[in-house]
Amino acid sequence: MTVERVNPPGLSPPTGFSHAVVATGARIVFLAGQTALDADGNIVGESLPEQFARALRNLLAALTAAGGTASDLARVTVYVTDVAAYREHAAELGAIWRRSAGRDYPAMAVVGIVRLWDEQALVELDGFAVLAG
Repeated sequence: MTVERVNPPGLSPPTGFSHAVVATGARIVFLAGQTALDADGNIVGESLPEQFARALRNLLAALTAAGGTASDLARVTVYVTDVAAYREHAAELGAIWRRSAGRDYPAMAVVGIVRLWDEQALVELDGFAVLAG
């Protein structure tokens, strides 16, 4: 699998994402939305950074089980119930991402929403990855 991250000079410099990702491979893995659920189905963590870390860990666990790694991620969408809180914690969330997934960022979007399926959830991540044959 090859991944090319494209960040044209005419666009604002990306911080924590890539403007475009060109991925070539034989398998596409679609990752369901992951929140901060533990193995018993309970939301863990009270703060946005705590829940983000758990949701990312869950997303990467699903990807690993499908045979991929964080570097295979082509697209991730982050759904948050409080965009202002996301912006406030952006540096900490970026550090969590780098520790868990590295510095090769997928194409990303952050979307503010009213609520998630689990009312205690503050954040949900979904995405897709492209794996080699």
